[in-house]
Amino acid sequence: MASPSTPVSTTQDGVARSISDAPPTHYVAKIQLFSLLLKNSVEKYESGDFEAGGYKWKLVLYPSGNKSKNMKEHISVYLEIADTESLYRNWEAHAIFRLFLLDQNKDNYLVVCDAPQKERRFRRLRNQWGFDQFLPLRTFNDVASGFLVDDTCVFGAEVFVTKEMSTGKGESLLMIKDATSSKHIWRIESFSTKQSECYDSQTFFSGDNKWKIQMYPKGKRHGLGSHISLYLALADPKAIPTSSKIFADFTLRVVDQVQGRHISGKASYWFSGSSPENGWAKYVTFSYFNLPSNGCLVKDVCVVEAEVTVLGVTNAI
Repeated sequence: MASPSTPVSTTQDGVARSISDAPPTHYVAKIQLFSLLLKNSVEKYESGDFEAGGYKWKLVLYPSGNKSKNMKEHISVYLEIADTESLYRNWEAHAIFRLFLLDQNKDNYLVVCDAPQKERRFRRLRNQWGFDQFLPLRTFNDVASGFLVDDTCVFGAEVFVTKEMSTGKGESLLMIKDATSSKHIWRIESFSTKQSECYDSQTFFSGDNKWKIQMYPKGKRHGLGSHISLYLALADPKAIPTSSKIFADFTLRVVDQVQGRHISGKASYWFSGSSPENGWAKYVTFSYFNLPSNGCLVKDVCVVEAEVTVLGVTNAI
């Protein structure tokens, strides 16, 4: 049964806001150092999956507003049905849902839902529903509101399909303040003799995790046969808990040993045990790499650098 709440307001666009003393039935997501999401230009945060009514769901949060909807000065929050590839081809799920935000001063929750509460039709063409203007950023950041205390906030969700099921799952996102970058230099000798499909660098630490550089001298996927492929990977993905994700900025660089005009690729990615690598299948063409004047290969030696900065980590709570 949905938790009781006290009505506060209903807007013209059919969104109701109320206060509830009871926590959300199905899921909570605690975000620590929230301001670093904005500082590090994290446009969208997706929670881990949780189960309700026989389906898997997740919260999707836009800390500075959903730019695809031209939202500004608001937090946008949505409920999305997850793991859709495991569902039947013509699946549909009708659900009533409510989204929560904890007032840490009063120990109660702001509840946002459709007014009146109505079923939303989740399907392959539209697997996400929610609120573009969940809450003004000015209100969210106001100390008196209690929504952001010590740079920490707590969102939640209730979802009711044909039957209710609560798993008690949740997660905590910790953004890392003053994150430091780790650099690793990989010197590959006798490059022309490399015949294996993939080569790994020695492991190195950034944050609390071990990483490695992966090079495919003959290319990988759509770079096979034409490009050298280069990736950053978690060295031991099996050691990462299923519910954990690591958000990192990284740069991979092939050093120009002649003129210093290095080849660099930079990206940001949520690494996890099920998605442990990210990089470029078409990092550099064979012709450019092998041209002596470009300095990528000198005396049959190639030098690759990685710079990794871990900015945030999610864990189960």
